[in-house]
Amino acid sequence: MKAPARPPLKARLRALLRPPRTLSVTKTGRTYLVVTFGVGLGALNTGNNLLYLLLGLLLSMVVVSGVLSERCLRDLTVRRVGADAAFAREPFAYRWAVSRKKGHGFALTFSEDLSPLTGTGKLGHLSAGKEHIVRADLAAPHRGPVRLSGVRVTTTWPLGLFAKTRVFSLEGTLLVYPRRGYACKEPGPAEKGPRGESGSPRHLDGTGDVAGLRELAPNEDARRIHWLKSAAAGRLLKVEREREERRIWKLALETGLTGDALERRCEEVAAQAHQLLDAGHEVGLQLPERALRPAAGASQERRILQALAWVGFEGVDAGTDSREAA
Repeated sequence: MKAPARPPLKARLRALLRPPRTLSVTKTGRTYLVVTFGVGLGALNTGNNLLYLLLGLLLSMVVVSGVLSERCLRDLTVRRVGADAAFAREPFAYRWAVSRKKGHGFALTFSEDLSPLTGTGKLGHLSAGKEHIVRADLAAPHRGPVRLSGVRVTTTWPLGLFAKTRVFSLEGTLLVYPRRGYACKEPGPAEKGPRGESGSPRHLDGTGDVAGLRELAPNEDARRIHWLKSAAAGRLLKVEREREERRIWKLALETGLTGDALERRCEEVAAQAHQLLDAGHEVGLQLPERALRPAAGASQERRILQALAWVGFEGVDAGTDSREAA
């Protein structure tokens, strides 16, 4: 089992001791600094005033770049919106909300700080007084809860010489579902069925495929009249549909699984549940320490995915507070 998302002690100490702004040199910036250093050497060796003037201009651009990039990162307010559903080793949509009280921001890049999530969101221009939603395609290496500690905002504006970063402290937890892979095995026989509206798929007046048309009998529901066919035939024709066959499956996660075997089994159960629920059946789940009653629909699939995501991480704090930082 891989370690949960809580950052290691070394990373947390590094975050506490980190300065409010970090600065890194881009590839263009390294070239610029080498040229500036060369011009400086030339000015010192030759005493040429023109080289001194050029050196001063190059150094002043470095100062201007630092001042303008700092203005981009000031007065920002960042709020984590998160993801609707995150699956391991699959790109998923992720969002942040950002605004500023005054001024403008340019070339802003957003990412989660000290987390295993990969991917960034970018915003070209941020105007004052309006909240913008920044979207990104992130990826998580494994399922389970991922503890989030902060949001990194980086800008390379205005010259692309340096990348200045500010980290907004935002605690939270992202629950990553198992990857939706292929199910290598069949889910086995149904526990019970058919049930619900069905009775038998051979019976009609259900909500399945169209079985045919017949003339509307007296006192029958007129909502299923096929008006186009009725107009052509000159009498009222009713659409008959097959009744859907709904069965019940109860999937199980065996006890004693660990490591890669547990991961593969979680992915397989998630895939089987998705196939069965998508076909309209009811699915339940038996875990080593709890069970989910059979039910149908998208909400049941979410409950199953959440239960599978927490298997092996029961002792991890599930705190999900996410506060706004400025």
